[in-house]
Amino acid sequence: MRVVVRLALVIASTALPAVGSAQTQTPPALPVFDFPQSGVTFETGDSWSTNGQAFRLYGVQSCIRGTFFTNSAKVRTDCGEASLAYLAAIVRDAKPRCTAIAQAAIAQAGVPPVIFSVCAVHIGSNILDLGTVLITQGFAFAATDATGRPTKFEYAVAESEASRAKRGLWSASDLPHPSMILMNAARAARPQ
Repeated sequence: MRVVVRLALVIASTALPAVGSAQTQTPPALPVFDFPQSGVTFETGDSWSTNGQAFRLYGVQSCIRGTFFTNSAKVRTDCGEASLAYLAAIVRDAKPRCTAIAQAAIAQAGVPPVIFSVCAVHIGSNILDLGTVLITQGFAFAATDATGRPTKFEYAVAESEASRAKRGLWSASDLPHPSMILMNAARAARPQ
């Protein structure tokens, strides 16, 4: 019994300094970058690529390209293209500054993994979260997990407000909500 206690004390005394020093180390700073104003390809209303690197706004889901809604002029319009155009306009006018917060765990062979980012925009004298702007104006949605829970709660609140006020895409009675489409596709893909 004494040998076990001594062994435990020796292990604890050698491990604790390492644990203590790990806790006092400053974590590395997250990469911050200005959203490029040229050389950008907007892939969707929540993702873009530049210099061979793909980026996506964390917690934001744009409308899906190839899905359609009827706009206020009664014209059938690609919902994904509307989301993309709004993102491009905000980026052009507000020149976001972004922080890379995560990297996708899975990447295709030969393709760099997607970098998830949050971005801030200057609108007037205010600094606002880009995802919140896109969602509150009704041109993007709160991303959800496979069960339909929002990945970022404050975006779900912003989406609810945009829906209630019928802003942006929410003014269309036939809005193809992307989270519903993605959840239905995930359910259909599950083995029975």
